[in-house]
Amino acid sequence: MPKVTVVIPAYNAMAFLPETLDSVLQQTCTDFEVSIVNDGSTDEIAAWFTTVNDDRVRLISQANQGLSGARNTGIAEARGEYIAFLDADDLWAATKLEQQVRCLDRYPEVGLVYTWTRLVDETGKPTGVKYDSQVEGNVWQQIIVGDIVCSGSSAMVRRDCFDRVGGFDPNLSPAADFDMWTRIAAEYPFAVVKEFLLDYRQHSSSMSRNHRKMMQDLRITFEKRFQSVPLEMLYLRNVAYAGMYRGLAWKCMYEGNDREASDYSQQAILHDPAMRHTKIFRQLQLEILLSRWLEPATYLKLKNTIRSWRSPQQAASKHPLSSV
Repeated sequence: MPKVTVVIPAYNAMAFLPETLDSVLQQTCTDFEVSIVNDGSTDEIAAWFTTVNDDRVRLISQANQGLSGARNTGIAEARGEYIAFLDADDLWAATKLEQQVRCLDRYPEVGLVYTWTRLVDETGKPTGVKYDSQVEGNVWQQIIVGDIVCSGSSAMVRRDCFDRVGGFDPNLSPAADFDMWTRIAAEYPFAVVKEFLLDYRQHSSSMSRNHRKMMQDLRITFEKRFQSVPLEMLYLRNVAYAGMYRGLAWKCMYEGNDREASDYSQQAILHDPAMRHTKIFRQLQLEILLSRWLEPATYLKLKNTIRSWRSPQQAASKHPLSSV
């Protein structure tokens, strides 16, 4: 049996899938299988797969079930002791699997190990935005108010974890990753490989750009998680919502929508008034004001200066719950 099963959900992903698969086949850890789950694609994925000359890779085709459904199929078919997820447009550094396997082998109590992430554009060029969370161990309290894993393509999980916590929720789309990580964190410690081993690709069709759906999914996740917490931890509920709105505000600023960013930032401080006194929130407010007052070229120059004040982990914008 392979040590690792790599699950790649694919829906009309041929623009990036060959490069993504190549980043897996170049891994220094070679004891793996790859399950590409063709989730009802209408592109040429089946014809392309006939050109893949590696017997560790298989194509599983099914009617469209969405991202969670495709991942759940990959989990059900997995033979590996560990499962690593990879979106069909993301890229791994060559040592990612090796370092994560070493971590899980060394620490049998750990359920999930993630890596640091950097964001790249459609061509694979780094955007300068990075996510380098230091949080590990018993992380539930930290993860419920800030998505430390950041990307579904970052995590490697013990196969046994899914027997205990169940599969990805098919009713969630953008926040399905976050929902799963909070469920695992309630049962197992986390670990982190402190290297940038994942390139997360940003493009116009990225699921995380659907802000309204993201908020709906996160609300469902929050309410599920806080139904069973001790009374003394319920204060984190408002903190979690504030973090969601703050993250969405930063996403809107990266997308050039200062009006929506302002609305989200106001919601953030309504949920957690103490947030207005944090450095990162003051920087957000400053960017919103500058974007309205200045000419675009002048604003761009000042914006880059402001963002240079922020640490890499503060500059992350992939997820509305990232530490921005």
